[in-house]
Amino acid sequence: MRRRLGIVALASTAAVVMALCVCGCSGDSAQRERTIREEAAKAAAQAKPAVEEAGRAVKAAVDGAKEGWENGKQKTLDLNTANEDELTGLPGIGQHEARRIMAGRPYKDKHELVSKKIMSASTYERLKDDVDVK
Repeated sequence: MRRRLGIVALASTAAVVMALCVCGCSGDSAQRERTIREEAAKAAAQAKPAVEEAGRAVKAAVDGAKEGWENGKQKTLDLNTANEDELTGLPGIGQHEARRIMAGRPYKDKHELVSKKIMSASTYERLKDDVDVK
């Protein structure tokens, strides 16, 4: 993409330089300015589709990066709404522990798993980044 933008800029610059060379030979400065303007307008018109395409490519790349960034975030499980199957998917949580978590609801803070003695601090440490209270 960067290369494409460079080619577009080079082509536009070349068109303007050619216009300057053509106009530089005539003696009338008003005519020279008019010709330079016309050649620059033509170069810009020719470059416009490529610049617009490059802009769309940049936007797509930014959107993709944003989506990847957001998808890369770890999804957390809400302790107040998770079902037994979801809870048993957590590290160190079996069916018995999942039922204890559900019985201790509602939670105001995820650390209540330890303070309410639903699980040990060591088990909590293993899963604290995977759970949340919303």
